Amino acid sequence: METKDIMMSSMLTKDNGENGGETDKGREEVEGEEMGTQQENGKLMQADGLADRGPKGLTSSPGQQVSNGFTTSTPQSPREGPGTAACSGGPSSGPGGATGPSVPLGGLRTLVVQQTSLERPRETWSKKMDFLLSVIGYAVDLGNVWRFPYICYQNGGGAFLLPYMLMAVFGGVPLFYMELALGQFHRSGCISIWKHICPIFKGIGFAICIIALYVAFYYNTIMAWALYYLLSSFRPTLPWTTCTNSWNTDNCNRYMSTDHNVSWSNSSTSPAEEFYTRQVLQVHRSPGLHQLGSVSWQLALCLLFIFTIVYFSIWKGVKTSGKVVWVTATFPYLVLLVLLIRGATLPGAWRGVVFYLKPDWGKLLSTTVWIDAAAQIFFSLGPGFGVLLAFASYNPFHNNCYKDALVTSSVNCLTSFLSGFVIFTVLGYMAEMRQQDVDAVAKDAGPSLLFIIYAEAISNMPAATFFSIIFFLMIIMLGLDSTFAGLEGVITAMLDEFPHILVKRREWFVFGLVCVCYLGALSTLTYGGAFVVKLFEEYATGPAVITVVLLEVIAVSWFYGTNRFCNDVQVMIGFSPGCFWRICWVAICPCFLLFIIISFLAFPPEVRLFHYHYPPWTTVLGYCIGVSSFICVPAYMVYHLLNAKGTFKQRLLKSITPEPSTDQHRNFIVTNAV
Repeated sequence: METKDIMMSSMLTKDNGENGGETDKGREEVEGEEMGTQQENGKLMQADGLADRGPKGLTSSPGQQVSNGFTTSTPQSPREGPGTAACSGGPSSGPGGATGPSVPLGGLRTLVVQQTSLERPRETWSKKMDFLLSVIGYAVDLGNVWRFPYICYQNGGGAFLLPYMLMAVFGGVPLFYMELALGQFHRSGCISIWKHICPIFKGIGFAICIIALYVAFYYNTIMAWALYYLLSSFRPTLPWTTCTNSWNTDNCNRYMSTDHNVSWSNSSTSPAEEFYTRQVLQVHRSPGLHQLGSVSWQLALCLLFIFTIVYFSIWKGVKTSGKVVWVTATFPYLVLLVLLIRGATLPGAWRGVVFYLKPDWGKLLSTTVWIDAAAQIFFSLGPGFGVLLAFASYNPFHNNCYKDALVTSSVNCLTSFLSGFVIFTVLGYMAEMRQQDVDAVAKDAGPSLLFIIYAEAISNMPAATFFSIIFFLMIIMLGLDSTFAGLEGVITAMLDEFPHILVKRREWFVFGLVCVCYLGALSTLTYGGAFVVKLFEEYATGPAVITVVLLEVIAVSWFYGTNRFCNDVQVMIGFSPGCFWRICWVAICPCFLLFIIISFLAFPPEVRLFHYHYPPWTTVLGYCIGVSSFICVPAYMVYHLLNAKGTFKQRLLKSITPEPSTDQHRNFIVTNAV
């Protein structure tokens, strides 16, 4: 059908002065056939009146270069008004992606023939809610539950919300919006998309994939811990409530207000802490990173089960993962609501809420507060991991990604705020029962906040078994969403980059990827695995992904051009981003990211876990792991310049010039006929 449409348009063009009647007849026949074809098979449309169809219609632009490299025959006119749309993709239109309104071509009718590819049409989401729940499930992860509440009370309580919201509005949300728009317009993963933006930056895509693998190496281990807790919860008495187990020491004390015969000292440990450190992690068997010990077979089986769920959720693409997130993305909200109601009814809950929200305005003068706010909103929304590009690439071309960005980022921030109430109502209860201050109870951050403090609080509630089961189910599902998303980002990138090899072998490629992730995670399942998790968390992903996103926003805003990018957005959703978004992308977002990078280098974190202080050589190891992913960017730049042809100036110019997009949704030939 594709060849037939193109030949017909050529015949119409060639014979427009000689066989006018036959041309009209031929046009009617083609239009009759078109009514019975699918959109993928090619479409013959008359351009008369197309401008009246609004932003989702297709209008021809005089003198404009269309996506396959052809140009129309009349001079280009300046772009006017928000209602204009282009037949071409943004990268191949004129300077800044400008397009002109539809005008008659010297009395000729314009026939727009859609030329489609012979390749398999791109997969799309079954429903809009599949996409929204997938993005929300990716953005709302374990960090929303343990990291935000801890950082909030540590940095001034309610006063912290001011820098947090400012960083979200001027840094996080613009980056989130930019990635959704890029993915939806170019319909490509994080590797192949760069040939349409700035080819020399293609190394960013490879760096993102390596970072995603590093995340998969340690992030899923936390879910394995949660699964171990979940399986241990199916008993009348939770194992972390007593000190009579085989793993307990003489220092174990169950210290609550009802235990009048127990004296608490500095060397005392709670049964929940000993269950976490001595039974689940078994860190007492490892002296440190230099001697990790053997693999815990219990955790290895738990992680195998987690990866089995992951594989069968993503092996068929977004058609399957889009259905799974209806459970994994909504169930955590149900559990959070139940825990919030339960926590609010506990004695002493108000003490935790006051401690959580009581503002300390003096802390706003500290640079650390602003650094923590910027880092928290960045890692919470999650730009730079290739996930938003991948998810948006499966959207319909005219989907309103602007509204999606605002809705999903708002839900993410509100979830973080809600999680603070869930955590601190229970911490207030713990402080009341122990007759201590809240800050003495809430001294642990990260996973310890969930697996020690919150687990101990649940064990002292009525119906402890029920609340323990739903709580650790919530932890697992929060992690599963993010794992689905992270691996889908890698899968989409590789399938788009090597379609002829991998598209028909997706199931096997996903199986191989999951196996690599499992093997890479074995070091985190050893007795010293918790030390490895902390090392990866601090060094392998944070600095590298922030640097990658800094280069990404520079490439899009400065090389590809903000005007061209905004015109691409206008073609999709019918209106162009305003001055606020343009200023954020050009200036504020780069400064926002540079601020985080400089602060990390100027104030390197003191890495410590339990009683183990990381020696200096581990810092060097951590930086080497981080650089191992980022090195792809300069390495590919050198490779690209060496393999290009021409003088150095010609090579450089070609390397920053985007290639025309040949996506089936925007691939049109414009021809003229009577």
